[in-house]
Amino acid sequence: MSNWDIARLSIALILVLILLVILLTHNFYKAKGVTIELITRTAIFSTFAVILYVVPLFQFALPIFPTFLEIHLDEIPALIAGFAYGPGVGMMIILIKTIIKIPFSTTLAVGELADFIYGVVFVVPAAMYYKRHRSFKGCVVASLIGVAFQVVVASFITSWPILDFYMFVMGFTEEQILYLCQLVNPNVTSLGFTFLLWVALPFNLIKDAIVVLLTWLLYKRLHTFIDKRTARKPVAT
Repeated sequence: MSNWDIARLSIALILVLILLVILLTHNFYKAKGVTIELITRTAIFSTFAVILYVVPLFQFALPIFPTFLEIHLDEIPALIAGFAYGPGVGMMIILIKTIIKIPFSTTLAVGELADFIYGVVFVVPAAMYYKRHRSFKGCVVASLIGVAFQVVVASFITSWPILDFYMFVMGFTEEQILYLCQLVNPNVTSLGFTFLLWVALPFNLIKDAIVVLLTWLLYKRLHTFIDKRTARKPVAT
């Protein structure tokens, strides 16, 4: 890990701590269903999400996709927290890690905006289902529901408005993006349907499969603790 990576990780963690202090100082926890413990646990899961999102060490590209697409695992803490404490907490973690990442953006916040949308449509529907079906089977079904929502939304948004916005703010032409895609897959002949079919759709399926499998593995170790905590504490909606 480079000195710059360490520096921006430190800054990100400080921002999480500042946010936690602000929430506690201003008594936001007095809102219905919100406790100091819930805020603290949100901050803890947010910290893990920020680390996975900010530090390049935890991100990787796959050789079968263009280099501007990278897999990151920051949705795992948000998904687990959403299962544990409700969809509201899961969405809050997505929001926190996005806000903290923006100052370090290399895409003028275009990538962060896309990741926020993708994270919300993945975590929130999954957490809403799991809230009513608290079992490993419920976890599996909830995860698959989240995958279905995200794959559909992410594939189409990536293929059109996000990609167009990315080219606009970064100064790339359609030919340059198409060239990067064809370097790894000659079947991509346009940034329309073939980009959706050969890039956006399979990328999101593979990324979601990795996130879901790791979430299931962690769930098997954490579900007893989660169920005990949520049985005693109110769950955010």
